[in-house]
Amino acid sequence: MGNSGSTPSPLNPELDEPWRIFDWEENYLKRKLEDFSPSHPDVKDIRILVAGQIGAGKSSFINSVNSAFQGRISSRAIVNSAAGYSHSFTQNLQGFTVRSGSKKLPFIFKDIMGLEAEALEGLQVEDAISAFFGHVKDGYKFKDVPLTSEDQHFKSDPNLSDQSFCLVYVIDASTVSFTEDRLIDKLKIIRRKISEKGIPQVVVMTKVDEACPLIKKDLRKVYTSKKIKEKMDLCTAKVGVPLTNIFPVKNYHNEINTNDDVDVLILKALEQIVYLADDKLVDIDS
Repeated sequence: MGNSGSTPSPLNPELDEPWRIFDWEENYLKRKLEDFSPSHPDVKDIRILVAGQIGAGKSSFINSVNSAFQGRISSRAIVNSAAGYSHSFTQNLQGFTVRSGSKKLPFIFKDIMGLEAEALEGLQVEDAISAFFGHVKDGYKFKDVPLTSEDQHFKSDPNLSDQSFCLVYVIDASTVSFTEDRLIDKLKIIRRKISEKGIPQVVVMTKVDEACPLIKKDLRKVYTSKKIKEKMDLCTAKVGVPLTNIFPVKNYHNEINTNDDVDVLILKALEQIVYLADDKLVDIDS
C-alpha cells in the first residue's frame, strides 16, 4: 500500500556496454590522416561530395573537420543559423581544402546545395550526380532545372582527379524519424546511380547532442546511448547505408574553442570516408 502512489523509475537510457568499440585518442587519428596520401598516381587529392537535407549541418561538418585539424574554430564554409530557414543556404558548388597548421592535406570537400522534398526545390538529383563525377565546375549556381552540357559550367570530359570517390550524406539525428519519404527517394536515386560505379557512401549523423540528453551531458556516451543506436538503426533501414558506414558526430556550432571529444568523432568519420574512397582508387588499377 505504501508504494501505491510512487512513480516507476524511467527506463535506463544507457546500454551496459558500448555497442561500438571506440578509441578516444585524438593525436593518433590526426597523425594518421596527416600522413595519408592517395593510392592512385593520377589523383593528388581525395574529393568527397557532401550532400544533405536542409539544415542538417553539411557545411558545418566541413568547418568542423577544418577546426579539428587547426585547433581553432574555422568557418570557411558559410553556414546559416537563422531559425526557420526552409531553403538551402548553399547555392553554389564549392570545393574546400583541409589544412593542418600550414600543411595542406590531400582531401577536398565539395559542398553542394541542400536536398528538399519537393521535386523542383533544392538540389536537383541530376546535378548531384553530375557534380559527383566531375562534370560541374566550381562556382556553378544551382537552379531548379538540371545543368545541361551547353552551360559554361559543364565539363564534358572530366579526368580522374575531378571526380569524387565517396558520397557523404549528412542527416540530422534529431529529425531522422521525420525525414520525408520524398526526400529519401531523391537520395536513393543518387545512391543508386553512384552505387552502379561501386562508389562508397557514408552517413554522418549530426546533432547527436540535441537528439539525446545523455550525450548533451557527456559526448563519450554516444555509443552507449540507446536513443542514438535506435536512430542509427532507423537511418540504415530508411537510407540503405550499412551501419558500419554511419557515424554520429557533433558539429561545432556555438563554440569558440575546440574540444577533444568533438574532434575525435569528426576525425574518425573522416578516416572512414578517406579510406573507403582510397579503396575505390585501388580498385581502379586492379
